Amino acid sequence: KMSSGAADLRQRRKQNCTESDKMAPEERNKENSKLGRSPKYMLIQRFAKLFFGCLAAVTSGMMYAVYLSTYHERKFWFSSRQELEREITFQGDSAIYYSFYKELLKAPSFERGVYELTHNNKTISLKTINAVQQMTLYPELIASVLYQASGSEEVIEPVYFYIGIVFGLQGIYVTALFVTSWVMSGTWLAGMLTVAWFIINRTDTTRIDYSIPSRENWALPYFACQVAALTGYLKRNLNCSAEKFCYLLVNASTYTFMMMWEYSHYLLFVQAVSLFLLDSFALAQTEKVHEVYRIYLFSLIVGYLLQFENSALLVSPLLSLVVALMLSKSLQMNMKKSTFVSRLLKIMYIYLVVTVAVTLNFLLKMFIPHKENEHLLKFIEVKLGLNTTKNFTMNWLLCQESLQAPSQDFFLRLTQSSLLPFYILVLIICLFSVTQVIFRRICGEPLKETVKLEDGRIGERPEIVYHVIHTILLGCLAMCLEGMKYLWTPYVCMLAAFGVCSPELWMTLFKWLRLKAVHPILLALILSMAVPTIIGFSLWKEFFPRIMTELTELQEFYDPDTVELMTWIKRQAPVAAVFAGSPQLMGVIKLCTGWTVSSLPLYNDDDLLKRNENIFQIYSKRSAEDIYKILTSYKANFLVIEDSICNEVGPVRGCRVKDLLDIANGHVVCEEGDNYAYSKYGRFCHEIKMNYSPYVNYFTRVYWNRSYFVYRINTVISFQS
Repeated sequence: KMSSGAADLRQRRKQNCTESDKMAPEERNKENSKLGRSPKYMLIQRFAKLFFGCLAAVTSGMMYAVYLSTYHERKFWFSSRQELEREITFQGDSAIYYSFYKELLKAPSFERGVYELTHNNKTISLKTINAVQQMTLYPELIASVLYQASGSEEVIEPVYFYIGIVFGLQGIYVTALFVTSWVMSGTWLAGMLTVAWFIINRTDTTRIDYSIPSRENWALPYFACQVAALTGYLKRNLNCSAEKFCYLLVNASTYTFMMMWEYSHYLLFVQAVSLFLLDSFALAQTEKVHEVYRIYLFSLIVGYLLQFENSALLVSPLLSLVVALMLSKSLQMNMKKSTFVSRLLKIMYIYLVVTVAVTLNFLLKMFIPHKENEHLLKFIEVKLGLNTTKNFTMNWLLCQESLQAPSQDFFLRLTQSSLLPFYILVLIICLFSVTQVIFRRICGEPLKETVKLEDGRIGERPEIVYHVIHTILLGCLAMCLEGMKYLWTPYVCMLAAFGVCSPELWMTLFKWLRLKAVHPILLALILSMAVPTIIGFSLWKEFFPRIMTELTELQEFYDPDTVELMTWIKRQAPVAAVFAGSPQLMGVIKLCTGWTVSSLPLYNDDDLLKRNENIFQIYSKRSAEDIYKILTSYKANFLVIEDSICNEVGPVRGCRVKDLLDIANGHVVCEEGDNYAYSKYGRFCHEIKMNYSPYVNYFTRVYWNRSYFVYRINTVISFQS
């Protein structure tokens, strides 16, 4: 029965596709004859509109990529720097990603380079890792293949090729947002406004300025392409060839997105929930929504196999939800429409899907061994106030700016650029319209096959409803975690631009207001052109001079102390030496020198998190003997102490590294709102600089400058005072 039902669905879909292809030209010819226009004239007009729209979209993306490249050059003086000075601009996890790209290019062959990455024992001491799986290095694999296969070795330096690809992807990101807004509104003026808001609010739309190799900078452009294709795919009365193109693009971009970012399945889960709600209220074609579910399932399976059997994908909420939807589909297919029993079964269907998804996810986590992202669940518990902890790692994560609630400055910036007020206006109108449509559906009223401008029913368009639900869900996450704003704000730009440029949205508003003095259709068409034009001119006048100033003024970025440290390591340290210090500094040391380190700034592995916590003890109030035992357990030969961490004066007193260590080690007691510190030992990073026993027995200072102190860890300990 299921197979015959699926076959009937496909057959009906083919029939509808061919019928729409046949009917569309006839309807257009009737409209053209009424207006006194020939089909040839209309064809030329449509082609011109499409051509100039595509030209504007591609130009916007290219100009944004050039803008990023120019800004990066002005900020870091990249072209005038030596290789070491350029590499120091990659900080934290960005340094690690780029270091593996360098290793791939240095390998005698691509196959050998991949093997060394999948069996890597030269990065972290006493630990062999599959770096491709653990750090999602597929972007670096692709970049290295392109660099060598294109013969770019003699044309461009590896670092320029690498950042050039990332900047190019950001151009594709902007182009995809342009196209999405254009498809929704019907005018490429909305795309131009989307791009303008995106660039003006760049501080809140992207992290490309200070973290070029980060995974989201590689992945989010593909997600934007997927959203653009999905927007077109959900539209009604779409011709067959356009529907197939959108379907294939959704398929390809979903899979690529999942391969580029380890957390991609969480974002796809949010999207799947949006589609589930869209389908549950019968606001979209069910067969289209379930085709997208199959794409999710295919991408998860292929991703699991190609990501070295990544168990995180098997226990992901996305897989549980998709399987639950597939199992519950037969119930939905057998429901009769426009009956009380049907509406009752619809509620049961939603309950069934949620129950099956939660149960299935619980069972999968029980039977499938996994360690991925366990710390994420613990973090959520503490974040929501369901648990308290003195654990250093949890408290350190809670203190990160990206994991705190957004500040007032964030909302102020969005308001100053006029983005937030227009987004709220568009969201309210769309929400009320969607609520009306849902109420009509509950009452048994069918959806219109074609929604005309004079109807004023923007909430009946499935692609609009999807974006409303999607931005609300992403907005809820952004209100909890500031780092989520980089996922939410780009789609705020897109939805706000679509709304102010859409005659249907203004017509929906006028339908409620029941305007009689002015013809509502004429006023809607005028406002859809006038409002974005006024916004565009005001943005140009206020923000264009600021953007040009950013590109013209030279900024100074130079860190001589770090350059001196890396130079000393490369010249003086033994090749087999292992360095210990803060994870962020270890990432830079690994990139600039290639030496083995004891920890890395990665937070998706429990063992690495524990290592980071142990090595951070060099900034705690522990004895020299304790620190010596910790460092030698990881076979470290050199210790690097950063003065900026040891003497840190943070804006939030309880979030400094040394404060968090004191709390975790029980060296701080809180009584009646006051903190009392006690320990038998002084702070290690201070005491070791004094050069007295027992510290000199375990450690010998071999190098120092204004920011860093390097100590050799003695293999033979002298206890002479």
